Order: sequence, then C-alpha cells, then structure tokens
Amino acid sequence: MSLLDTAAPVAGFAAVRLGADGTLLHLASLSPMRVLSSAVVGAGLTATRHLVIVRVPRDYGGSDPARDLREVLAARGIAEPAVGFLTAAAVDTPRVVVEASGSVRVLAVVTVGLGNLSAAGLSPPAPRHPGTINALIVVDGTMVPGALVNAVITATEAKAAALAARCLRTMEGWPATGTSTDAIAVACTGRGPELPYAGPVTTVGWLIGRAIRRALEEPARP
Repeated sequence: MSLLDTAAPVAGFAAVRLGADGTLLHLASLSPMRVLSSAVVGAGLTATRHLVIVRVPRDYGGSDPARDLREVLAARGIAEPAVGFLTAAAVDTPRVVVEASGSVRVLAVVTVGLGNLSAAGLSPPAPRHPGTINALIVVDGTMVPGALVNAVITATEAKAAALAARCLRTMEGWPATGTSTDAIAVACTGRGPELPYAGPVTTVGWLIGRAIRRALEEPARP
C-alpha cells in the first residue's frame, strides 16, 4: 500500500492529496501542475503531479543528494517527473494552511526546521547544522511563469516577516531571514482564469503571504 492510498483530499482542493509519514511527505495532484521550484530533483520550471519532501538524518552528509532522493522515490513507487526536496526537519506533521478569496484558493504545506537560522547578506558562507524551511505552495488557478516568480518573492518576504515577528536571530545575533538551506515550490493547477501577477497586493499574493505567515506562527517541533 502506498502512502497516498491512505491520504485524503486537501480541503478545498479536491484534485490534490496529501500523505505524510516519518520519512516522506507526498503532495500529489490528479493532473499535472506547472511548478517553479528550487528543488533537489526537478528544479526550475517543470510540470509534475508529485511534490515530495524526504526526511534525512541530522548528520546527513550525502555527496549526491539527487541520487539519494531518487532512490527514495523509486522505493516508494513515485514516478518521475517529480519535484523533490530533502530536510532534517520533521515531515510527518507539516503545517497545512488553506486561504481563499472569491474564486482564488491557495494551499501551503510547510515543514519547519529552525536550527540553521541565517540572515541574507550578513551570514557568511560556512557549514551549518541541519534545519530547513521547505514550503510547497499550490494555487488553484493558471499562472504564467512571471507570476510564479512573483509568488516565490512574495512567499519569501512573508517568511522573513514571520520570523522577524517571532524575534528569531542567528547564532551571531542578527535578525533571521530564513535558514541557509530553505527551499520552495510554487505550483498551479491550471484551472480558471489566468493570473498574470502574484505580488503582495494581488489577491493571490495576499493569500500566499497569509498562508506562509500562518504556517510559521507557531514554534517548530524538534
């Protein structure tokens, strides 16, 4: 039995299912979605039905993360193309947030590890302890490539603001803007009218920002 055999549709997203256990988080769509991501596997602009986050040990030091991730995909029967991420944070209890306004609906699935906080432009290049914020965002709509880029910017601004609101700081004492290995995927289902923009004061950008802020409001579990 696969993980998705026991997964239920996400509220408000009848064509999207979410399953998670101690090793794997799998967000699957019944039809291919357009996705822009910074993933380990499937990065860039692509089309896929599968968004996956795989948990690795805190001392993970693999020399070929893409190969390691593909081995997990094959073992779990998840066909490529897939968009996949690695994290040392817990994946079995992700933050799942749905925001909607009128005909526009946004889903955010976020895994949160804060043991690796950094400040963009201040934290120097250096090895860090594991800890990552991975955000999977699904928009029930049709987004042009530029709007997907807009959405990444909007989500990143919201993430930094949410961390600032919690007064989180790096080991050096700077206000944290994220972790040094944060990753994101923004997907759209292709349903409904075209959304040409996703900046913070568009409806879809406002919903993305709200969803990310809500997902990061509470402290992360170890």
